[in-house]
Amino acid sequence: MAEMDTSSGGGKGKKHGGTKSKKHSTRVDMTPMVDLGFLLITFFMLTTTMSKPKTMDLIMPKDTENEQEQNKVKESTALTILLGKDNRVYYYEGLAQDPNASANPEFFQSTTFANKGGIRDAIIKKRDEVAKARNAKGEPEDVVVIIKADNDATYKNFVDILDEMAINRIQRYATVDISDQDKQWIKQTETANGVQ
Repeated sequence: MAEMDTSSGGGKGKKHGGTKSKKHSTRVDMTPMVDLGFLLITFFMLTTTMSKPKTMDLIMPKDTENEQEQNKVKESTALTILLGKDNRVYYYEGLAQDPNASANPEFFQSTTFANKGGIRDAIIKKRDEVAKARNAKGEPEDVVVIIKADNDATYKNFVDILDEMAINRIQRYATVDISDQDKQWIKQTETANGVQ
């Protein structure tokens, strides 16, 4: 608060015998201003939200002691997605452990990340097919997506396919090294479509 200093500073012994007004000095007390500053700092510290780091959630598999059970995937529930160059996405149903599986022209498909007619439609179709199937216990199955990136695939495409997993609520997916057979199928498809 502001205070008034009323101490007299002179005026005695002058010629004019009347009373003179006393000289007042003002002094400003800064204590309330400091209190207000600390209150404002405390308020903004407690109400401000810090920026959260932008991370991608990955669902990690459960550890099992039996190594054969660890990577076991049913052929009927698997969808394999291959990432190629120029934002191309290739996919096939199953694990394709048989090299002659590509004899069927409908086996190995090529698509893009387009919203309509792209990889999202293939994932939804496979997810719905697998959801209808029931295992021996009478429970619905879960689709398992296996993601393989070619050497020409970009990091952006990898993040896009992980986004598709989150958008389509695919709980079980894995990233695996691409096999030579998969690379050969990609090259054959690119050659057939005139991609350089």
